[in-house]
Amino acid sequence: MHEEVIMSGTGGQGIMIMGQILAHAAMTEGRHVVWFPSYGPEARGGTADCTVIVSTDEIGSPISAHPDTLVGMHQFLFNRYQPIVKIGGRLIVNTSLIDPATVRTDCDVVMVPANVLAEEIGNVRAANMVMLGVYVASTGVVSVESVLASLPEVFPSHRHKLIPLNESALRKGAELVRG
Repeated sequence: MHEEVIMSGTGGQGIMIMGQILAHAAMTEGRHVVWFPSYGPEARGGTADCTVIVSTDEIGSPISAHPDTLVGMHQFLFNRYQPIVKIGGRLIVNTSLIDPATVRTDCDVVMVPANVLAEEIGNVRAANMVMLGVYVASTGVVSVESVLASLPEVFPSHRHKLIPLNESALRKGAELVRG
């Protein structure tokens, strides 16, 4: 098994924590992992993306020239990265902030109104966890249970009060895929 994903959005959308949680869950399942963050120069609202590679074999490079999956939280970086996704790859699209008309048709596409669903749960800032739940359930790269168990390990202690909200958002995303 070898999965390369780019998670992209803007600062403040929780892109890095999504990647860290995925990487932690994969390590707890005994996989080789690379988490490679990239930030724009702005403190908030600038570009933010990370590449996560999960494999049963050793990983030779932290760079993904043609990722299997793109998780797009915002239009700008979605436009930048979608052309490099493998043909037949997967695009997980936050339709709250990305125009569905701009999405490629030669990939498996999962449209997710992540911001709307997060608001229904109680906080729009949980949109990243909705998307992470969709990603994990649609790829099977790690189990949803491993991701849930990683939350208290990855979240700083002063953010532990937010774990129940994030658990709900993760489950909501996973349920979208499972039906």
